[in-house]
Amino acid sequence: MSQYPNDMQAIIAREPGDASVLTLARRPVPTPGAGEVLLRVRSAGINRPDIMQRQGLSKPAPGVTDVLGLEACGEVVACGPGVPQDLMGKRLMSLLAGGGYAPWCVARLEHSLPVPEELGDEAASALPEGLFTVWHNLFELGRLRMGESVLIHGGGGGIGTLAIQMAHAAGARVIVTDGERERLGALRELGASEAICFHDTDFVAACDSFTQGKGVDVVLDIVGGDYVRRNLQALAFGGRHVSLSFLQGSAVSIELLTLMQKQLSLHSSTMRPQTDAEKARMAAALRRHVLPLVADGRIRPKMFQSLPLAEAARAHQLLESGKVFGKLVLHP
Repeated sequence: MSQYPNDMQAIIAREPGDASVLTLARRPVPTPGAGEVLLRVRSAGINRPDIMQRQGLSKPAPGVTDVLGLEACGEVVACGPGVPQDLMGKRLMSLLAGGGYAPWCVARLEHSLPVPEELGDEAASALPEGLFTVWHNLFELGRLRMGESVLIHGGGGGIGTLAIQMAHAAGARVIVTDGERERLGALRELGASEAICFHDTDFVAACDSFTQGKGVDVVLDIVGGDYVRRNLQALAFGGRHVSLSFLQGSAVSIELLTLMQKQLSLHSSTMRPQTDAEKARMAAALRRHVLPLVADGRIRPKMFQSLPLAEAARAHQLLESGKVFGKLVLHP
């Protein structure tokens, strides 16, 4: 007898719109193809790209399920061609092309990481998208190194809280901004050397003071808009600016003379369009450099709340409210 049914209830967006368009729909339980596994989902992470998909601003690649969800932790219940059968029953935390908001999903084995024994299902599901994103943007594009300084905007979010820990573990000095003053102490506990509330503190001046006039080596930005111009002011000579998102708009105005005189570089990326080969390469780097830090507890996701799958709309509303400190996840 099969360990799973032929179909399931999963979360889709029935049309572009606000959180109310999220609904449970019947979908077939997917069959793993070559190099893939079928996971019995134990928990699935929620990310801003999910909101963009719900709003119609981004779409799954051709052939990818319309079920939302870009990361999950689950137990392997079936192996596709080329996947060792001894993985059956093992827990994996996987970066997905889609499909995480469901009781079962398929994942590419090369985009999956083994779950350390000490890590719970909810915490594991909160990691893949953030680990891949921070590794690629902060350490590959931003080239952050030991002894350098980094300014991280949106420190209280899922990406921000993880970026603080990863930068600190790499021996960098971290300055972080957040809109909630009561979070600043907790952000310092995660590894930030300096935490400031952007409502009442000029982050450019704070960076200048913290670095004794040198400026920061890297900026990790999620704000866009006018922040980009100010970020460039905060950067040191040879500094690197990395854009992850643009909450205040994607159209920016910058002074090229500043870039030229300070020899600055601008970088940006999104994870979803990366090729399978690129994601596999990042996963291999994470297994080597970051997974040991997760296993020994030096890197842990900051968890906010776990909600039932049927309350996905409420979870999206919470994330859009700006009041979430850390990660939201769904459990089937």
